[in-house]
Amino acid sequence: MYILVAYDVSTKTAAGRSRLRRVAKACLDYGQRVQNSVFECKVDPAQLVEFRARLLDIVKMDTDSIRIYNLGNNWHRRVEHHGAKESYDVDGPLVL
Repeated sequence: MYILVAYDVSTKTAAGRSRLRRVAKACLDYGQRVQNSVFECKVDPAQLVEFRARLLDIVKMDTDSIRIYNLGNNWHRRVEHHGAKESYDVDGPLVL
């Protein structure tokens, strides 16, 4: 399934800035950054459970927020890209 993850982490304190970096790193482990605080991720149901738990373990519920949008398996018809940054082929080969 394809998910979109957006987050807003309070960076008023050093701990908040640390949480922000940890959330971004967790997101990079599962997907591709498409905006500053927005990631597109292709995960299976077990990975989604693990990813969600990891994110919720990092954030502070009273100051931060995480939004996970499940675009499902038929996401190609739900995602449009316009503008400068090229979209990437999530099913294409991974080049390191």
